[in-house]
Amino acid sequence: MPHGIELRVVSYDHPDAVKLNDQVQLEYAERYRSEGDATPLDPSMFTPPHGLYLLAYDADGTPVASGGWRSHEANDEGYADGDAELKRMFVVPEARGRGLARQILAVLEDDARAAGRLRMTLETGDQQPEAIALYLSSGYTLTDRKFGLYRDYDSSRCMTKPLQD
Repeated sequence: MPHGIELRVVSYDHPDAVKLNDQVQLEYAERYRSEGDATPLDPSMFTPPHGLYLLAYDADGTPVASGGWRSHEANDEGYADGDAELKRMFVVPEARGRGLARQILAVLEDDARAAGRLRMTLETGDQQPEAIALYLSSGYTLTDRKFGLYRDYDSSRCMTKPLQD
């Protein structure tokens, strides 16, 4: 973990999580000229052992990054039994380039693996090249079999990574 950074498990509706979620929604709206991500999320989706939500705090206690995973089983949105889905991976602009997203990603993968999840999934978009580069360099592969709320959008990019050997 970068010096002076503390990771904390929090609920998805924790005030600091809400603050960062509001920031990421503004970024989505700007990048995609939209209303943001309308995927329905509930705090209970991130409750262990069915999920986890993390915030990274800098040395002065300011929340600077977030990320979570939630469980899925086979459903009509394209998920398979044993899937875990990454959600709300975000680093505030002033904290980018310090490896925070990569650190959060590793912790989330380890936690999902320990919870018995078989595959990590994620949906991002073509206007987030930094995210796509992070995931590709972390062992994720693009998949033609899309999932999630935006699976029918041309701009959608779905990726997966096996969690078990």
